[in-house]
Amino acid sequence: MIKITLPDGSVKEFAIGVTPMDVAKSISEGLARNVISASFNSTTIETSTPLTTDGSLILYTWNDENGKKAFWHSTSHVMAQALEETFPGIKLTLGPAIANGFYYDVDFVNHKISDADFKKIEDRVLEISREKHEFKLRPVSKAEALEIYKDNVYKTELITNLEDGTITFCDHSTFTDLCRGGHIPNTGIIKAMKIMSVAGAYWRGDEKNKQLTRVYGVSFPKQKDLTDYLELLEEAKRRDHRKLGKELELFAFSQKVGAGLPLWLPKGAALRDRLEQFLKKAQKKAGYEQVVTPHIGQKELYVTSGHYAKYGADSFQPINTPAEGEEFLLKPMNCPHHCEIYNVRPWSYKDLPKRYAEFGTVYRYEQSGELHGLTRVRGFTQDDAHIFCTPEQLDEEFKKVIDLVLYVFGSLGFENFTAQISLRDKENRDKYIGSDENWEKAENAIINAAADKGLNTVVEYGEAAFYGPKLDFMVKDALGRQWQLGTIQVDYNLPERFELTYKGSDNELHRPVMIHRAPFGSMERFIAILLEHTAGNFPLWLMPEQAIILCLSEKYENYAKKVLNLLENHEIRALIDNRNESIGRKIRDAEMQKIPFMLIVGEEEEKNGTISIRRHGQEGKGNISVTIEEFASIVDEEIKKTLKVFTV
Repeated sequence: MIKITLPDGSVKEFAIGVTPMDVAKSISEGLARNVISASFNSTTIETSTPLTTDGSLILYTWNDENGKKAFWHSTSHVMAQALEETFPGIKLTLGPAIANGFYYDVDFVNHKISDADFKKIEDRVLEISREKHEFKLRPVSKAEALEIYKDNVYKTELITNLEDGTITFCDHSTFTDLCRGGHIPNTGIIKAMKIMSVAGAYWRGDEKNKQLTRVYGVSFPKQKDLTDYLELLEEAKRRDHRKLGKELELFAFSQKVGAGLPLWLPKGAALRDRLEQFLKKAQKKAGYEQVVTPHIGQKELYVTSGHYAKYGADSFQPINTPAEGEEFLLKPMNCPHHCEIYNVRPWSYKDLPKRYAEFGTVYRYEQSGELHGLTRVRGFTQDDAHIFCTPEQLDEEFKKVIDLVLYVFGSLGFENFTAQISLRDKENRDKYIGSDENWEKAENAIINAAADKGLNTVVEYGEAAFYGPKLDFMVKDALGRQWQLGTIQVDYNLPERFELTYKGSDNELHRPVMIHRAPFGSMERFIAILLEHTAGNFPLWLMPEQAIILCLSEKYENYAKKVLNLLENHEIRALIDNRNESIGRKIRDAEMQKIPFMLIVGEEEEKNGTISIRRHGQEGKGNISVTIEEFASIVDEEIKKTLKVFTV
């Protein structure tokens, strides 16, 4: 008998050779119907793999990330079979699961795939799936594997780098593929599949190698899931921040300025400024002091901090000055500068904590193929702050930062999030700086603070910064997509590298602990995500224009100006549309600009000293006639509902 430990901690005994599917059936028939993958002792296995030793078993369904991974990887096998049947003589390479589906890299030799082929391939995939072929993994000797793939240079290269005794093939239907495993029980679970696109991809990602064709696909256990997914993609296109940013005149890019370097237009700059002032106000209340640092620094600064070793090879090249041997770098991070600000004068434990905040612009040379609107740029502004405190103050300070992050999210409508505790890689410690002792103290500080705050947390190993662990806030937007927004990091290492000290109550010098935090993260990326989350319908307090005054004719322009002045007295951002256009055209244009309130003025309004309100997106609903003071109250109440009050 062997003992199997389940995720809830329970332990069950089974006969040697029991499979994950057998275990699922012993729990419930319902679970067995839904299980599509499994892992044993942290290794992905098949649901039919015999278990011969004690260990921990996790059963995955479609609702689990690892379940989807197995589902999509299995579908890539079926698609590869359909591709071979459709285009005889092609050479298959690799077909992994990715974040949303899968791909297969193919050398089509003398064939060429086009959109016209997609439907035929999709239909064949579903035909194979309906036949309910089992996925069966079997071991193969290296010699046999090389013989089978002697005409496929790509598979041969992969096999050559494998050890004899570790090579497995996966069979289903008439198809066989070199594979390490991780499949669903049978093809019948695949009910819907679509080829999304094709693109060029170099073999092994090396541009010196031959360019292959990458066929992207996605699949689901229900046709409705595919329909919903495609509708979601269409909505994502409508919400694309690059499209909305252009339509709302928030930002632009110029090839003359340079790729990945956004230009903020007046409306976008005003939006950024409001976000900055919103956070600065909260930071001031929380005891932060504003600082400003240069956009460049001497190379030695970043060598000391470790950023040169981390980012130097992939960053902008050093700036050489007329002085021999003098080199500067565009700053990749603000923290080294803040360490030097702390070092300007000696500190006592009575002076701590010191909280330095800066909206500092930093620069990273991202590869051109990785640039994407505002979410991946080469110059971006961080809402950076660094707290220097005693070890005894760390827990309280960390929790205060959590409160600040939650305030930001609450005021901007991000309510669905998980706090990810990002720790060091369990195995590879070479990419981190600092002692194990300091890392353990920093990691425990984050784990304890998150628990005390009652956050919904997950732990991810290998996601820590090179100098310390992090608490990353993973936010789901209105489309259910997950983004990393906001981060808090505990750092014992930079204080050592910069020899930061304070005099303790024992009259001895001690090292402060450093907290890095950025609730927005990158201003550029945050605004991009906020744009897509809200579809450009920002919270009222943040909108570039909160109202637009629409004149029924030019006769009422003077009254419109009077209304505008009164609105400005109430600190309501508004403008007048006095174009010689129909009121219908003016309303349509205001809708396109996503302005929350349209204030229509004509003879009746001028006579009664009122305005007629029309809300954005409420076509067909009657307008409301109110006074300016009543309208100001409506705006004020709506802002109070969304803009939270920050308390310390």
